[in-house]
Amino acid sequence: MEHIISVLVENKFGVLARVAGLFSARGYNIESLSVAPTLDPTTSMITIVTAGDEQIIEQIIKQLNKVIEVLKVIDLTETDFVERETALIKINAKSEHRDEAIRICEIFRAKIVDSTPQTYTIEITGDADKIRAIINLLQPLGIKDMVRTGRVAIAREAVRPAAHRELRAVKA
Repeated sequence: MEHIISVLVENKFGVLARVAGLFSARGYNIESLSVAPTLDPTTSMITIVTAGDEQIIEQIIKQLNKVIEVLKVIDLTETDFVERETALIKINAKSEHRDEAIRICEIFRAKIVDSTPQTYTIEITGDADKIRAIINLLQPLGIKDMVRTGRVAIAREAVRPAAHRELRAVKA
């Protein structure tokens, strides 16, 4: 089963290498990896997409927590979360396919960010299913090249019942 693991780390030299090294040393595959500083420039958030059964994921989390610079590890798969990924897809833009490519972009709210007489470069942002779906529709037009960012994810906040919000408003 696929898991999205969020790892808050100290923003220091070599931390990413140590985190990635945990996976390779144990023969676990990283399907997607994204890292960037948080609002606090002394910390970074690493989003790792990996696959494994519950025992493997539990072992990964335990090993991550042993890394000194790791501050917090969350398996987002067990929570309510929002995920996004960006892809740039370069397709053949033959005259007979241009209208179809534009129509597909409109349906998926994608943008054509570059155009030449032979190609369109399309930018798409969404969850993994949306990215896969547009790739499948663009395939018959001729995909020349493609790059993907890897996924980023963030936990959703718990929604409080309306009664609690109203009660707080009355007290204020």
